Amino acid sequence: MRLVVAKCQIDYAGRLTAHLPMATRVLMIKADGSVLVHSDGGSYKPLNWMSPPCTLREGTTEDGVPEWTVTSTKTDDTLRILLDEVISDSSHDLGVDPGLQKDGVEKHLQELLAEHPATLAPGLTLVRREFPTAIGPVDLMCRDTDGRSVAVEIKRRGDIDGVEQLTRYLELLNRDPLLTTNGAVSGVFAAQQIKPQARVLAEDRGIRCVTVDYDALRGLDDPSHRLF
Repeated sequence: MRLVVAKCQIDYAGRLTAHLPMATRVLMIKADGSVLVHSDGGSYKPLNWMSPPCTLREGTTEDGVPEWTVTSTKTDDTLRILLDEVISDSSHDLGVDPGLQKDGVEKHLQELLAEHPATLAPGLTLVRREFPTAIGPVDLMCRDTDGRSVAVEIKRRGDIDGVEQLTRYLELLNRDPLLTTNGAVSGVFAAQQIKPQARVLAEDRGIRCVTVDYDALRGLDDPSHRLF
């Protein structure tokens, strides 16, 4: 991984355009080819990014200013970075990451819902577990009856952080034309318990919330046999 701290200007051009004026930021170039732009604020979400596969070309402008041009190999999207001053430039070999180790219940929930995706919505089918993105894996990538992609984030207890995580995934996934052939990628936030604030935020962002009955999924508890 290469980390560059620099005073820079960022311009993104693609399905939309975005401009970040000159300021000091962290540029992260990962081994998978993704390029992310971070600031010291705004939580851990990048200000802008380019997902792999993409190419990074380092050059200079006509005025001799160092310039990076990041181009997507699938689309015409371009990320142009003007470097006014490089404060730090370092590379690090992080080795092979073992992946996120989830607690037993959350991991088992994912396995159960992968086997029975229709529990989340009628007709929903599984495409892949741990669907990879530049900012982490989506728990489940599914497809609905209309052929549209559906990203599912699974938690034991659903709070606002989980909704924010799924929101970031959706922003990234909806840049992929292969996933949006039949329409925008939608989101499902699934958990055993979902906090009211998280539900309000999710529904405001068009994300559907599903409360999961863990015991019923495991076949140990039949809701129809309950008195209340």
